[in-house]
Amino acid sequence: MNILICEFMDERAVARLQAAHQVVYDPALVDDPARLWREAAQAHALVVRNRTQVRGELLDALQRCKVVGRLGVGLDNIDVPGCEARGIQVMPATGANALSVAEYVITSALVLLRGAWLSTPAVAAGSWPRAALSGGRELAGKTLGLVGFGSIGQLTARLAQALGMNVVAHDALMGEQHPAFNGTGVRSVGLDELVGTADVVSLHVPLVESTRGLFDARRIASMKRGAVLVNTARGGVVDEAALADALRAGHLGGAALDVFATEPLPAAAYFQDCPNLLLTPHIAGVSAESNERVSFLIADKLLEVLS
Repeated sequence: MNILICEFMDERAVARLQAAHQVVYDPALVDDPARLWREAAQAHALVVRNRTQVRGELLDALQRCKVVGRLGVGLDNIDVPGCEARGIQVMPATGANALSVAEYVITSALVLLRGAWLSTPAVAAGSWPRAALSGGRELAGKTLGLVGFGSIGQLTARLAQALGMNVVAHDALMGEQHPAFNGTGVRSVGLDELVGTADVVSLHVPLVESTRGLFDARRIASMKRGAVLVNTARGGVVDEAALADALRAGHLGGAALDVFATEPLPAAAYFQDCPNLLLTPHIAGVSAESNERVSFLIADKLLEVLS
């Protein structure tokens, strides 16, 4: 069988696949569509992360494909109904990167609430902003609001509770009596209540029509003054320019964005010199450990299907 891997994967997991099948592994293929389509025509399995768009011409090229392995959990870059119509299984690495994302959320909240860790340039330049940084806030006792309460949200809740946070969550697909709430001690609330009362709001929803632009200028304005927004879900959920405006106006206490409406993020004037802002290149779910877990999970699933 021929396996095509067009984004980065743990090389030991790649070797496991190579021991049983013919493998083309080139993380640069995602940026070479013409070659990607040519290689895809021979592939019985395709492995992608979030940048490869498995739709249109690429999907049409997958004439022999039996399975698409997703090195992550979001599926908005894959035409799932189109795959299913062609008899192609779509397999995400559910749960394998949850800890990495949860730790990113908690770390971002700690950094942004306290504020002190952003002072390195000033201190190195001979400034001593001790008084200005003495108003940093502790995490314990604050309320974390989770928008989306799947596996990542639930793990984030447990980490936050261990640090003394109160946690509330809203999930449009879960009723108040869902076992996920009862099992974690997290209170289910409406979205408006969550947004208006949480000190830290963390997003964990897929990008679908109902969530596109969910945090627009109006909703961001309804957040608690001084609150922190963390988005590790999908960029299209947040109006980036409106978020920057809220930070510059001092309405929000900080924001961490790991995902963007367009990736890679082009030069964005509205983010330049924006205060209390952390930007990372879609790596919340990628750590040395999570990459290993995700890669081997998908490798083992592929071997099972292709056997």
